[in-house]
Amino acid sequence: MAKITALFWDVGGVLLTNGWDRRARQRAVKEFKLDWEDFEDRHELMVTRFETGHLTLERYLERTIFYRPRDFSKDQFREFMFAQSRPIEGTLDLAGRLARTGRYLLATLNNESRELNLYRIEHFGLRKCFSVFLSSCFLAVKKPDDEMFRLALDLCQRAPEECVFIDDRELNLECASRSGLQTIRYRNAAQLESDLRGAGVEL
Repeated sequence: MAKITALFWDVGGVLLTNGWDRRARQRAVKEFKLDWEDFEDRHELMVTRFETGHLTLERYLERTIFYRPRDFSKDQFREFMFAQSRPIEGTLDLAGRLARTGRYLLATLNNESRELNLYRIEHFGLRKCFSVFLSSCFLAVKKPDDEMFRLALDLCQRAPEECVFIDDRELNLECASRSGLQTIRYRNAAQLESDLRGAGVEL
């Protein structure tokens, strides 16, 4: 087994709750009394450009919500979006412990829009743990596209067999595995720590 030198982490569903997933959008529909089908149709048309950095949050909101007058403001909606993020118990602590060993490159590898991604990095202190942020909004490509994993390896200058990719979604893990990375499916922090030790990662 190759010695592990780098750990790639998904953010939503692993380190933090998902930032703007279906459940968060359903909560927004209820909070702001929106039409779900209309909003979701517009979201689906915009989401790829939004998450690959081609569409700002301002433009996303204009095209999905504020294409007509509302009795709430963009700032109110934006604040609601950001407030959906919560840390997942134990995982950030585990990442911090790994970062303090100095043995591994820790990088995020996630799909997320630019403004939300930057908010989560800052608000939850992710720079304390992670040296590199390989987000779809910066790379202009999304998981599970094979190019996402190729770019991660190229930018970090690592061979795939010395990398572990942690995610909560099976399809993302399957595609990472096809690219040669070792993979761990995240369920909880205790399970992740056990699986990392099993892969030869020292804490």
